[in-house]
Amino acid sequence: MNRFGKGLLVAALVGVVGMAFRVSWNALRDVATATGADETAAFLYPFVVDGLMALALVATLVLTGDARRFALRVLAAYTLASLVLNYVHGLVPELHDEVVDWGRLADWDPANWALVLLATSLPVGSIYFGSDLVAKVLHHRPIEAPTPTPTQDESTETIMKRSTADLEVSTPAPITPTPAPAELPAAPAGPVVSLVKSTDRVPVGAVAADAPRPRRVTGRVPGAARSVRPNRTADELLTEARTATADWSDRELTAEGIRRVVHTSPAKARVLRDTLRAEREKKAPAPTEAAAGSGVAA
Repeated sequence: MNRFGKGLLVAALVGVVGMAFRVSWNALRDVATATGADETAAFLYPFVVDGLMALALVATLVLTGDARRFALRVLAAYTLASLVLNYVHGLVPELHDEVVDWGRLADWDPANWALVLLATSLPVGSIYFGSDLVAKVLHHRPIEAPTPTPTQDESTETIMKRSTADLEVSTPAPITPTPAPAELPAAPAGPVVSLVKSTDRVPVGAVAADAPRPRRVTGRVPGAARSVRPNRTADELLTEARTATADWSDRELTAEGIRRVVHTSPAKARVLRDTLRAEREKKAPAPTEAAAGSGVAA
């Protein structure tokens, strides 16, 4: 609804409320006169009842939560009280005279007492409930809904436009290959003790003094830093390991030493170690043959 439509709606509401107040004003004034109010008090009495109803209606539109429910209860209570007094004014003919004297509101005494109590308690209730509603409205702080800041959206769009323009104008820079790292020198063929778990009964942590500490590589190795050596077959690895360990003793023939010499993985180094040991056992003479040869020589 546009602003003009809202203005018409509010104007219609004010007109209806004003006419309803005028109709109710006559009945409430006569009831107040019948309960003993003077001319001035009877004139102001309708403003006390229907005025608090208007105040409770405004508070209902402003407040939220428990305060709004309290304003609705006050509005409902005073609306019901005004309805009862207007109904009584229609039932009692004596209240319709031009000069209303102090009289009864009902023929039955309990009903008359209840109506008089209701009529006289409404001004006192207006003071209490009206003050409470005004205090609640003055201390009410509306909850503001979070709104997106336009600066963030504008900055994002600006950055996206600039990035697109840069991609369209700029040319890619030439990519220079990263030089491959130089290969580390081979470890000397000395006595080396393996740090990995193997069948050799070697204490963990025992490393030869001349063996360099292995470098620990963490993370993913880039493609430019990888070795350019082609993959070797099992026979090529065995031949290379056999040549490198030809002058090694059985104690020096360990998986870690073979791995350092041929530059292979620990698993392949263990396979090479077992293969070389098996070859040496086949080449070594049996104990009985060695003993027989020594006897013949004697």
